[in-house]
Amino acid sequence: MKSTIVKAIALLAVAGSLTACESMSRTQRNTATGAVIGGVAGNLIGGDTGSTLGGAALGGVIGSQVNRR
Repeated sequence: MKSTIVKAIALLAVAGSLTACESMSRTQRNTATGAVIGGVAGNLIGGDTGSTLGGAALGGVIGSQVNRR
């Protein structure tokens, strides 16, 4: 339980720090945010490095496609 709370707080901190990247394009910000959220979700679901990396990769791909036309 405690590690889940720590991971959630870390996720919020990283996501908050990404909003300060004004020089990044919207697609770059979405990709980075998706990778962070996917990595944390992968770790929470799988609990190992492979799950974390897979979640980050999938989250980055999904994030890069948000708001694309």
